[in-house]
Amino acid sequence: MLPLIQREVVDRQGWIEEEEFLNMIALAQAAPGLIAVNSAIFIGWRIGGWKGVCGAVLGAVLPSFVIILAIAMVFAEWKELPAVEAVFKGIRPAVVALIAAPLVKLAKAAKISWNTLLIPIAAALLIWMGHVNPVWVILATICITLLIVDIVERRRR
Repeated sequence: MLPLIQREVVDRQGWIEEEEFLNMIALAQAAPGLIAVNSAIFIGWRIGGWKGVCGAVLGAVLPSFVIILAIAMVFAEWKELPAVEAVFKGIRPAVVALIAAPLVKLAKAAKISWNTLLIPIAAALLIWMGHVNPVWVILATICITLLIVDIVERRRR
């Protein structure tokens, strides 16, 4: 959903700049709730105040809700069919590609380097292979980042 939001809000409509979009994503991810809804709240407020918020949130939530509800009603009856199982297995690579493509674009816009790429790789490995609770990984990353920023700022002085 983020690539669609970015294409429409940044590229087509020009309502916000790409840097502001990246900041909005960071805030939307940090805030509780769905990132699409949080993004809709930010963009809706920016475009039309409270009316914009209401319209953007309904526009972000209602179509997905209706589609998922319809799929769930049908899927409950057909989930055991071999053809349905095969379709869902075939969809998996497309889902991975839909997630990976915007990540690459956002990484380029955020100016991610090989050094900064090591952080999410290390975090993923700690969670996956080390069975470390993600909360501890996040807290450790915050502490390490604050320490590094402090060291860099002291060297500048």
